[in-house]
Amino acid sequence: MAKKKTSAFMKPVQPSEALAVIVGNKPIPRTQVTKKLWEYIKKNKLQDKEDRRKIVPDAKLAKVLGTATIDMFKMNAKISKHLTDPALAKAR
Repeated sequence: MAKKKTSAFMKPVQPSEALAVIVGNKPIPRTQVTKKLWEYIKKNKLQDKEDRRKIVPDAKLAKVLGTATIDMFKMNAKISKHLTDPALAKAR
């Protein structure tokens, strides 16, 4: 039986230094990055109280998102800029 190819979402990625403060500095799958980010957001109560789709970042998360508030659906585009292939990160 052929080995199943790993999905792109499950391939480990290396978080940037700013993102590593929140999710850790070891390569992890994108799905885990998203999960850890939401844990951080909920733990620190960073969702807007009126509109829960908006994220109001604290100082650590603002370094990653670079904005005062952001819609949760646009957050992943900002996060992807902080993720690299671990093989490329070692080559630097």
